[in-house]
Amino acid sequence: MAVEERRFEIGYALLPKKENSFIRESLVNQAKSRGIDLVKIDMERPLVDQRPFDCVLHKLYGEDWKRQLEDFRSQNPNAVIIDSPDAIERLHNRISMLQVVSELKIENQSETFGIPKQIVIYDQETLFDKQAWELLKFPVIAKPLVADGSAKSHKMALVFNHEGLNKLKPPIVLQEFVNHGGVIFKVYVVGEYVKCVKRKSLPDVSEEKLNSLEGSLPFSQVSNLATHEKSDDKYYKMMHLEDTELPPLSFMTDIAKGLRRAMNLNLFNFDVIRDTRFGNRYLIIDINYFPGYAKMPGYERVLTDFFCDIVTRRESEVVVEKALVEECSQVGGTDGRHCEEEVRKMVTNSCYSDGEEKKNSLQV
Repeated sequence: MAVEERRFEIGYALLPKKENSFIRESLVNQAKSRGIDLVKIDMERPLVDQRPFDCVLHKLYGEDWKRQLEDFRSQNPNAVIIDSPDAIERLHNRISMLQVVSELKIENQSETFGIPKQIVIYDQETLFDKQAWELLKFPVIAKPLVADGSAKSHKMALVFNHEGLNKLKPPIVLQEFVNHGGVIFKVYVVGEYVKCVKRKSLPDVSEEKLNSLEGSLPFSQVSNLATHEKSDDKYYKMMHLEDTELPPLSFMTDIAKGLRRAMNLNLFNFDVIRDTRFGNRYLIIDINYFPGYAKMPGYERVLTDFFCDIVTRRESEVVVEKALVEECSQVGGTDGRHCEEEVRKMVTNSCYSDGEEKKNSLQV
């Protein structure tokens, strides 16, 4: 009699807009062909009362959901949670989001990386305090401090002088605008997979142009600096998108691996620009959790490979855990529950193919 194939269930909890863009039939079918069933989590029922999923994939926030994940994890210790709510929350603040970049140690002889100069403004008084601006020069990008994916968090503006500060409402982050040839690089990370693509960005602002500009412009109108019609061929030719060379993939992969380890996240992307003043200087300007992967060519295969990796890796860990618990109980005569706790700590510290420590564990 043929042995029935082991199938895995991954429960997903996403907002409707995210679900519509990510959970496409092509992804569901690809995963199903590899032994993985994607199952929608019923938000009307407690998570702990639903199936004992092998993995929970989510992009929801709030204390209630966080408690539900904790309850589920306590009842299903072998399940994997993608990703930890505490780790995700770090990306909801645009200051703490980029602090991790400054902590990375990556050896590279050819390229360098960092973040643009930036300050956080919590009140109107500081906004107009010129001493607070000593490190920055115009133009600057004004971004809401909170980056929670809401429409409000995406309202940004390019500020050309002090007059443009009048319309801003703290708390905000002011980030020095760096000319980058009108091209932004989006680096998608899915576990150990890294993909870099290029997209059109804000046009460069010359010193001459800056002297003729006043106030500020919302991002939706910044393209008008280059042309009155965004569809104008001159606008696209100015961006030089096709001629723009991608950053070295090995360099982007090293940064991605460093960020993944430091943030304890598996699904994210980061936005990178190349400083036109230094051809080998790259600046990370934003990090987003669980981005729009459907925009990435072949995302179905990439995500399915990732799903397969995490569930089969966890299954292997469970087998090792059981064997070690049994050995621990027999040899030391120790209490079984104590053995399980100690063995789980040891396995999650050592069972990763890239040698990462427990803080890179896939579990909450």
